[in-house]
Amino acid sequence: MTILKTALAGTLALGALGSAAFAENAIRIGVLHSLSGTMAISETTLKDTVLMLIDEQNAKGGVLGKQLEAVVVDPASDWPLFAEKARELLTVEEVDVIFGGWTSVSRKSVLPVIEELNGLMFYPVQYEGEESSRNVFYTGAAPNQQAIPATDYFLEELGVEKFALLGTDYVYPRTTNNILESYLSDKGIAAKDIFVNYTPFGHSDWSKIVADVIALGADGKKVGVISTINGDANIGFYKELAAAGVSADDIPVIAFSVGEEELSGLDTSNLVGHLAAWNYFQSAESDLNDAFIASWKARMGDDRVTNDPMEATVIGFNMWIKAVEAAGSTDVDAVRSQMYGLEVPNLTGGTAVMLPNHHLAKPVLIGEIQADGQFDIISQTSEVAGDAWTDFLPESAVLKSDWAGLDCGMYNTVTKSCVQTLSNY
Repeated sequence: MTILKTALAGTLALGALGSAAFAENAIRIGVLHSLSGTMAISETTLKDTVLMLIDEQNAKGGVLGKQLEAVVVDPASDWPLFAEKARELLTVEEVDVIFGGWTSVSRKSVLPVIEELNGLMFYPVQYEGEESSRNVFYTGAAPNQQAIPATDYFLEELGVEKFALLGTDYVYPRTTNNILESYLSDKGIAAKDIFVNYTPFGHSDWSKIVADVIALGADGKKVGVISTINGDANIGFYKELAAAGVSADDIPVIAFSVGEEELSGLDTSNLVGHLAAWNYFQSAESDLNDAFIASWKARMGDDRVTNDPMEATVIGFNMWIKAVEAAGSTDVDAVRSQMYGLEVPNLTGGTAVMLPNHHLAKPVLIGEIQADGQFDIISQTSEVAGDAWTDFLPESAVLKSDWAGLDCGMYNTVTKSCVQTLSNY
């Protein structure tokens, strides 16, 4: 087991076992991101983001008169290992909070552990919804803050008539596409005009799938791809599109897991015009975003970009700091009670608000890929309240999450009862 620990803001560097004296006087922050394996392409940047935020907070004097110490572990894109590392962080390392996860399968792996041990995790990536845990604050997008608006953009702005829903084979793409199939059906799209395909993590041979997508439009109807492909599999997918001569004008792709970081490893010359839906892009115009980008590049180098999960990490970190200060403690229950209604600036010029369902109010942005790997923001909404339970699946439409008023993340509005605990579903 290798654990990287960093003591920041003038403290001495810690060895592999750390300093007991420092630990007693430090607030310990667990960083649970894959630094190796198929998801390292996305998650390593989030580790770097947390370390930067800790550095900056320590330079301000820390929190409650204490410095912050990062405890970084590598679950290596191995989903069961996320649970083991989370347990290690909470029981051996005794961290006060965890920032981590990217895939929903990694989050699902962690859930029973942090619920059992009453840990607290901030999860910074868009996901499929259908969840609201007492022990997780979801700072990424729910489906109504990304997937549904993106689909509406295809329908209303681009006139897409046939949909290819391409995803990596795990819970986030499958649940999201299940929601989208129901939503598209409500919009009058026939089942025969929806092509759904799933591939493993790290999938590399995209020739047949791209051929199938092209064939979907053989009748002349407009085809669009909604992509929930995750990790480095995106590299092969976009390369195959280019090799097949498919441009954004022919078959537009809107991605939910491709941002500036993923594009930095690609030749974007053939990707110009394809789209992504997020709640933040580096190209957002605000003074706070300019300052954040400048700090990031000063620390990491001019070639390093920012992206949406980084902004979600910033929001979550800043909210946790404010909640700890308000509670006067890092105690999980005390911090949680201070989170509801808490507001911090986002990086797009608005305000992020934590809702009683542990989700944020966030704007929805559609960005168009440019030749330099950045996004031209072509559509932006005002803040949209994140919905833990979708309105487009009958079994979920009757559910409500309200941890502040009802102390329940899965309240059935028909039976007027709290259905069950999160670890059981």
